[in-house]
Order: sequence, then C-alpha cells, then structure tokens
Amino acid sequence: MNAESEPDLPRGVALAWGVAANPQRGPKREMSIERIVDVAVELADAGGLGAVSMAAVASELGFTPMSLYRYVTAKDDLVLLMQERGIGVPPESILETEGWRAGLEAWTRATVELYLEHPWMLDIAISSTPVTPNNLAWLESALQVLEPVPVSMNDKASIVLALIAQARWEGHVSRGYAEAAAAAGSTPDDLELAATGILEQLVTADEFPFVHAALHAGVFSPDADPGDNPFAFGRERVLDGVEAYLAGAPRVDAVAADADPLDPEVARDPKVKDAVKTRREAEKRLREARKREREMQRNARERLRKS
Repeated sequence: MNAESEPDLPRGVALAWGVAANPQRGPKREMSIERIVDVAVELADAGGLGAVSMAAVASELGFTPMSLYRYVTAKDDLVLLMQERGIGVPPESILETEGWRAGLEAWTRATVELYLEHPWMLDIAISSTPVTPNNLAWLESALQVLEPVPVSMNDKASIVLALIAQARWEGHVSRGYAEAAAAAGSTPDDLELAATGILEQLVTADEFPFVHAALHAGVFSPDADPGDNPFAFGRERVLDGVEAYLAGAPRVDAVAADADPLDPEVARDPKVKDAVKTRREAEKRLREARKREREMQRNARERLRKS
C-alpha cells in the first residue's frame, strides 16, 4: 500500500489494523513495526510504562530515535500498539462455557490475568470506545456470550463495562501487593502477615471493636480460606447483580435486537467458512504460543532465583 492509498485514520489505528503505509526509506536491519512494539512491551513488562520512550526503544534496537519515527510517528501510537499486543485475542474457552454467567466469569478472569501479566496496561486510560482489532475481539467475545440474553444491546454493553471496571480494580490491587512485596524483597503473603501482626499489637476492642472482631476472625490472615478470596467474591456479587437485573429487565425480541450480524448465506459461503476456520486455528496457535512464553518466563525467573 502506498502513501496515497492509506486510509484517513489516525496513524496508530491504521497500524493496528494493518492498513498503514510502510516507510519508503529507513533502516532495514531488524527494524519493523512488529519488532518495535515487541521491544516496547518487553521494556514495559520489566520496568513499567514509564520505562518506555522512543529513545529507550531505539537504544534496545541499536538505532537512533529518529529512525523509529519513520515507523511510529508518536509515542501515543506506540502505546496504543503495545496495548493491542498485550491484550492479544480472547481465549476460545470463554465461548465454550455453559450459559452467559459462566462465560462472563471466564471473560472477567481472563481479563484480570492480562493485567497480571502486563500490569502497565492499567496505566493506559480508557478514553473512548475501542477502535483496534484485539480490543474489539474482547468486546465481541463478551457480547457473544450475552447473545441469548433477551435485553437491549445497550444493556449488554453496560454489563461488559461493569465487568471491565471490576477487572481493572482487581488488577490495580494485585499490582499494588506485588510491587510492595518486590520493594521489600518479600512476598505478598509475608507482607500481609506482618501487617496482621502490627494490627494485633495496636487494635483494641475498645477503640476499634468491629475491626478487632474481624482481625480475630482471621479476615486479614494470608492463611484465610481460599474460598474467601475477596476478588472472587467481588466478581460473584457483580454477576449476582447482573443476574438480578436481567430477571426484571424488559425483555427485547432477540431476533430484532441481537440478530447474527453475519448474513446466514454469507456464513455458509465455503470461502468464508474456510477463513473462519483459519482464524480459529491461528487464534489457537497464538494461545499456545502465549502459554509457552509464560512457561519460559516462569522457568527463567526460577533459574534467576536459584542463581
């Protein structure tokens, strides 16, 4: 695609969709949009979003910052592409669950896992409706789970937004625990145990009777029953609220409100079916590659701890 035929889109969005014009000149050695984004994600995974700059990425690649601007014209575009790379595509297992509630629970857990894998994504503000392919794939997955629920599409989108808020909250709190533990050279459980010890010394039944009762009920102990996980509790209560709302919400004709956006005749076309099959196979390979990557990272961290 040449510059004259490039769509009238923000550069970062066009790059995410693969419809941006490539630079006509520039360094060839190991330089591409994909490589630039890979390095930026690696820097963010290691040091947070603040560790990413055009200069830092260029240095890792062995080029000057100006070389990068031939490919990515602004840091905001780079961050958009980093997020797109970080979230990837939703796991197919979400759509293999039974019922909308199980599907949304799986969707929310998978979203939280992304924030745990790439905590820097929490520092990227949600500023608009998603406009990039992977972001839209996650939204598509959640809406597909809700497809049989006979409420308006506006209600379905609002349900997804509520679950995004829950997932981001979980991610923020978990990141705080992890960062505090790393700074102390400890573990989140050890820090929680230390905090509990401090509370036991300072909290009295006279001054804080209810906190004192909770403390002695083991609420703050890292050895508490795993079934009392406050994150899981929060997810379940959000879904309880959704379920209660759906029970009393005005029903909308499913055919009129949520009809399959793909024309049935188009869906039966052999070439379309082949394309869908190819996409699903590619998504499966990507999930397997991500799993393999996480395994290698765990092994590397284990080797570093032992060295």
